Amino acid sequence: MSDTSTFESRTAKANCTAEELYHFVTDIRNFSRFIPEGKFSDMVIEKDSCSFMVSMLGKVNIRISDKKEFTEARFTGWAMQINEFSLDIRFRDSETGSSEVKLIIKVKLNPILQMLAAEPIKRFMETLVVEIEKFNDWRDIRKGT
Repeated sequence: MSDTSTFESRTAKANCTAEELYHFVTDIRNFSRFIPEGKFSDMVIEKDSCSFMVSMLGKVNIRISDKKEFTEARFTGWAMQINEFSLDIRFRDSETGSSEVKLIIKVKLNPILQMLAAEPIKRFMETLVVEIEKFNDWRDIRKGT
């Protein structure tokens, strides 16, 4: 029997407003710009969906499934070794003019898969929050590319 496992990132600081972050993350083509070279392979990215390879998880497919203006974007996806999962990116303006960002992944896993997948999922989320904090081109949206 599978239970839903929830993984939450630490709160990251993005160097942009929540509105800028919203416009950026709701076009998946922008993601490739802050993912470091060599972290993922076989990336195929379109405006509303992407796929890539992650060690231990295999091929991951993601699409935008919901968005709430200036506060949240939800992505759903699936991987070869994991059934469907969701990735929520929640954000809000902070008092410093930047945004606070939190990632939440929910996935149904049996106990054995949960043990195998927990660390790669946590590393994946930490990679994303580190890159969110380092990234500075939030205003440069890839429209029409």
